[in-house]
Amino acid sequence: MKTRAALLLETGASLQVTEIDVDPPKAGEVMIRMVASGLCHSDEHFRDGTFPVRTPCVTGHEGAGIVEMVGEGVQHLVPGDHVVLSFLPVCGHCRWCSRGQSNLCDRGANILDGQLLDGTYRFHHDGLDAGGVCMLGTFSEFATVSQFSCVKIEDKSVPLGPLALIGCGVPTGYGSAVHATNIEPGDTVVIFGSGGVGMNAVQGARIRNALNVVVVDPSDFKRESSKKFGATHTFASAEEAQQAVQDLTHGVGADSAIVTAGVVTEEILSNAIDSIRKAGTVVVTGVGPFDEKNIHTSGAVLAMYAKRIQGAVYGNCNPFEEIPRLIELYKSGQLMLDELITQEYTLDEVEQGYKDMLDNKNIRGLIRF
Repeated sequence: MKTRAALLLETGASLQVTEIDVDPPKAGEVMIRMVASGLCHSDEHFRDGTFPVRTPCVTGHEGAGIVEMVGEGVQHLVPGDHVVLSFLPVCGHCRWCSRGQSNLCDRGANILDGQLLDGTYRFHHDGLDAGGVCMLGTFSEFATVSQFSCVKIEDKSVPLGPLALIGCGVPTGYGSAVHATNIEPGDTVVIFGSGGVGMNAVQGARIRNALNVVVVDPSDFKRESSKKFGATHTFASAEEAQQAVQDLTHGVGADSAIVTAGVVTEEILSNAIDSIRKAGTVVVTGVGPFDEKNIHTSGAVLAMYAKRIQGAVYGNCNPFEEIPRLIELYKSGQLMLDELITQEYTLDEVEQGYKDMLDNKNIRGLIRF
């Protein structure tokens, strides 16, 4: 069947909204009618080559929608079900899933190629196979995806628009604070970057009852916005934040730092390492170019002060456990989702949405289908 989608024809090109073909689901797959998709910074990384994706591809990996069709062998989903799409599939059986680390599921090996689990593609354009980034492609009216990427929403009264953000940005930021950092009540945490991911790290720190939630971001708009999500102190520069952290902790330093900047640099990482106390933790959630080595620090300082640098993908969350929990937190009013959405766009306005993101006008843009 036909679908309208935002297609990346080659690295560095603009997204082209055009009509393409999408195949019906095969065994273990479902077709989703997309309702909403978040404009995550990672899709800009796919476009500009920071993440080396195969092209052509349909971008978008943060979505929610309604099951349209199901393939053979799908048991936990039926047409009409509401789902949040996890940008990492979860099989439940590989070594990592069996250890409770399903954010590292082996089924995620093809997320940059855009193939589904059988090694083939469901999107096609002008006779060519087109991948769906993260095995999804949520910038499309319809997408055929693995059942392992679909988390069912039991309560259909919950609006799908804000729930789209729970597919990536919310658990990535929230989990970076709650799981990867393991913030404890009374902690001081410094968060470098308060965009769509960082703002949820702020929320996670607030929910875990951190005493001081310090945000470092050059954007006036984002710093001011972070206060309503739980930031207690905000600074435009790391130097200002460093002095404040020393004052707040009586010279000890922050218990942890979370790096959620849109583009992670050596300078940001060095500032994060400098901000933490002895035996403190730096969680690296944001990314830079794959071929760029940007963590440089003194091995002596790392050893003698027992500091720790921890990477985190998906905030170390297990999607099929964490997404329902985050929905309940949203329903109870503890997790703010609607407030994350600064602006809504149509699919045809996807390029404008990314321009606004890069111009620091949005916490999160949202495409409504």
